[in-house]
Amino acid sequence: MGISNWPLHQRPRERLIREGAHTLSDAELLAVFLRVGVRGKDAITLAYDAVGHFGSVHGLLSAGVRDFSAIHGLGAARFAELQAVLELSRRALAEQMQAGVALNSPHAVKQYLRLSLSRQPYESFHVLFLDVKNRLIDACELFRGTLSHTSVYPREVVREALQRNAASVMLAHNHPSGAPEPSDSDLLLTRALGQALALVDVRVLDHFVVAGHQVHSFAEHGQL
Repeated sequence: MGISNWPLHQRPRERLIREGAHTLSDAELLAVFLRVGVRGKDAITLAYDAVGHFGSVHGLLSAGVRDFSAIHGLGAARFAELQAVLELSRRALAEQMQAGVALNSPHAVKQYLRLSLSRQPYESFHVLFLDVKNRLIDACELFRGTLSHTSVYPREVVREALQRNAASVMLAHNHPSGAPEPSDSDLLLTRALGQALALVDVRVLDHFVVAGHQVHSFAEHGQL
């Protein structure tokens, strides 16, 4: 039975409007996005099948266009639509950090980093540049590596911070195939960057490690 035949109060879209998006399951949210299913499957069944195929919502959102399109009923058009939604979310969070004090919005910072880093199949090193009021000036990827390693050069980070007249920075990188806990080399790198940036009066406020949906904060763990 298609969703259009469900009682009105049980339909995902109507429930979302009435009760809020947080009340829906992962598959129900995806079904709202998909809108319609395919022959023999309504949107809910297609959504459950898609999440099950990739093992999780994170797996689904991390899939490339080829793997995503391999699921009958998804395809390149829906892949593009979903990527557009994710990018809009990332930009909205960036605007939130630009308008307010980033340190007062740790949830927004972590959500931004999840959207920016958690789906990357390679190691990526990002820097968030902040002004004297801890508002976001810019956020960008400075270095990119392999599945398990990337080279970070303190001189380049210092140069980028000076170009933006940053008063402080937040560092972030991902662990594509591991846990969010920092390695010994991560700790050494953070100290080296902190020392190099201190020479030009730029503070390192935090360093985040993103692994899937998990985000590890150096500041929260007393590791700066």
